[in-house]
Amino acid sequence: QVQLVESGGGLVQAGGSLRLSCAASGVGSSTSAMGWFRQAPGKERDFVAAITWTGRTTDYADAVKGRFTISRDNAKNTVHLQMNSLKPEDTAVYSCAAGRPYSSRLYDRRSYNYWGQGTQVTVSS
Repeated sequence: QVQLVESGGGLVQAGGSLRLSCAASGVGSSTSAMGWFRQAPGKERDFVAAITWTGRTTDYADAVKGRFTISRDNAKNTVHLQMNSLKPEDTAVYSCAAGRPYSSRLYDRRSYNYWGQGTQVTVSS
């Protein structure tokens, strides 16, 4: 049984930093990549960042490039999202996901089969 558990969300002032973590269990060989997506109230779930388990390929949404960094610890089956220079528009529920997207389409949420419950990130101005 695949389980994804996020942690690290919270309230931070604009310009601050947060580090999200996603601990995965039971993923085995059924997944090849992990991603982070976010959903603000009244909006669709948007791609944030993703990384293949090999670490060879990463992808970022334009809105977070240069501010967010995704990394993985294969020994612990954990993926991290370091978020710096946070802005109020980064406020959302952040969810991690696991799946087998094409490496050229890590942003495609339809390729992710497993999802965590989400963690709230609130950035105050």
